[in-house]
Amino acid sequence: MCVGCRNFIINLSLYKMGSMKEEERKTTGWAARDPSGILSPYTFTLRKTGAEDVLIKVICCGVCHTDVHQIKNDLGMSNYPMVPGHEVVGEVVEVGSDVSKFNVGDTVGVGLLVGCCNSCRPCEAEVEQYCNKKIWSYNDVYTDGKPTQGGFSTSMVVHQKFVVKIPQGLSPEQAAPLLCAGVTVYSPLSHFGLKKNGLKGAIVGLGGVGHMGVLIAKAMGHHVTVISSSDKKRYEAMNVLGADEYLVSSDTAKIQASVDSFDYIIDTVPANHPLDEYLSLLKLDGKLILLGVINTPLQFISPLLMGGRKTITGTFIGSMKEIEELLEFCKEKDVKSTVEIVKMDYINTAMERVAKNDVRYRFVVDVAGSKLEDE
Repeated sequence: MCVGCRNFIINLSLYKMGSMKEEERKTTGWAARDPSGILSPYTFTLRKTGAEDVLIKVICCGVCHTDVHQIKNDLGMSNYPMVPGHEVVGEVVEVGSDVSKFNVGDTVGVGLLVGCCNSCRPCEAEVEQYCNKKIWSYNDVYTDGKPTQGGFSTSMVVHQKFVVKIPQGLSPEQAAPLLCAGVTVYSPLSHFGLKKNGLKGAIVGLGGVGHMGVLIAKAMGHHVTVISSSDKKRYEAMNVLGADEYLVSSDTAKIQASVDSFDYIIDTVPANHPLDEYLSLLKLDGKLILLGVINTPLQFISPLLMGGRKTITGTFIGSMKEIEELLEFCKEKDVKSTVEIVKMDYINTAMERVAKNDVRYRFVVDVAGSKLEDE
């Protein structure tokens, strides 16, 4: 073989190796390895940016109670290693050839979903969160057969359909909780025609989702009552979040005085509890909207439902369209959630505190400002 041919073959091999390295782009996140739920640095491979994909450099990511359930395998369906995080805000650093919605430099968000079938009834109705073939942003398998990993990492590659633009003037740390907690409350209010001014509503449970419920409902012009199991959150509910009233569920006299008072009740409590009391508080045609994930049967007395033509219903997160609407709404109304910003090296403590409901009201991890080195 001549020297020229040999050099050509060597250069071609080096080029192919370089191309393979470019395609096998590495990123680092913090992952759980087993049901202990302990997170530690983990390096994994991102897929090549496809024609309709967006490469995002993560700025920050909210911490949700769902993350705790997933890393600890509470639902019995966890796969490891798992990088959680589904309230992701980042900067676009690369776009595919067919991407039309985003440009390099845009600040964007990614929520709980990164894929769907695009052909079923929910997908055609633009409520892809109800697609039976939806793909979660982590602890799932993407269309290429590889596991999805979440926003506790330096980078993500996401199809443009599941990316939203963060409006100018809305900070990343304020936008992050809207991508899950916020839209979980906004979606039922929007879908059931409850966005109009002057309604009277109640929020049961004042955690991450509940506190967003108070803020969003107040911004819609509603009279908002918080219902809680104790009096300890009264000051925050009324003086910090702006609730109009506060009821302790064990205060029988006050509860009785509020019978037939509410157009809707948003129940965010993720634990088994009786529904009769809340049904009695609803007006004619009132709606009890369940948002807490509960794996045991709930009970109620049917006459309470039938006697006021009342409805027990529930919704699941929100559509991409609803997320976009909510972001614009919160910018316009200057809705600001209460967040505690932490670095990634605090994440295990943050997860423990979330499990104990010891956070007011949402942790947001400063991913860009954290060290995510592999161990």
